Amino acid sequence: MIRHQQIYAWLLLLPALALLTAFTYVPTITTIWDSFTGTGMQAHTGFTLDNYRFLVEDDVFWQVLGNNLEYAAVTVPVSVALAMAMALWVNGKVRGQSALRLAYFTPTILPMISVANIWLFFYTPEIGLFNTLLGWFGLKGLNWLGDPDLSLYSLMLMAVWKEAGFFMIFYLAALQGISPDLYQAAELEGASRWNRFRRVTFPLLMPTTLFVLINAFLNAFKLVDHLFILTKGGPNNASNLLLYYIYENAFSFFDTAYAAALTVVLLVILVVLAVIQFGVIERRVHYR
Repeated sequence: MIRHQQIYAWLLLLPALALLTAFTYVPTITTIWDSFTGTGMQAHTGFTLDNYRFLVEDDVFWQVLGNNLEYAAVTVPVSVALAMAMALWVNGKVRGQSALRLAYFTPTILPMISVANIWLFFYTPEIGLFNTLLGWFGLKGLNWLGDPDLSLYSLMLMAVWKEAGFFMIFYLAALQGISPDLYQAAELEGASRWNRFRRVTFPLLMPTTLFVLINAFLNAFKLVDHLFILTKGGPNNASNLLLYYIYENAFSFFDTAYAAALTVVLLVILVVLAVIQFGVIERRVHYR
């Protein structure tokens, strides 16, 4: 009987395992193999470290990596903090609560390409929304996407606008799952609103925060659509990010071996971030 249950369980898992193997494990192994055995457009020419040597000497790679780390360092904490603040607000008794929730969540349901085109209109010189608003105050318009000092921060602003509403939904669900008895007990003890948040709300939101952080970091390292529409990594790679640089090497320069090496670096970065999040933050989640 137990053996039949085990066979039945494996049969249920088989479709998911087949999809994971075909679209995750096999491509990952193949990519790692190509990064060590390919050069240029050729693959499997024998074991070599040429791709990684070129990567270390590639100034564009280091610029792109720095851009991506800066992008993650800004967008992740800002979008998470903003999402938590919005969730706390719309979870309270405010007028137009449903309309507020809808307004915050609307950017999330828009397709990535649509969002990029909307913000392309916002950023367009002369006739764009932002420069028009600046003109009303007698200020000179800015070249939001064409200025190397502004292009990356313009992408960050758009990313925070789109992601904060998505993360807000998870925080809102978590807030509604907290028992009101805890707040009543805190009030009886004379705890201020800040202490109630610090001692009750925030600790109970830590599991949600861990989940949101994981998704936020993944999103920070997989941005392609917006770059393709808005800047294509320019000007002079000022807004280029790692995954878009991988795309360029693989499909524009047809250097699949070097793209594979860059992909391995991206995988290593994500693994390190996962270890930090599950090894450090998870301890606070489960109070160990």
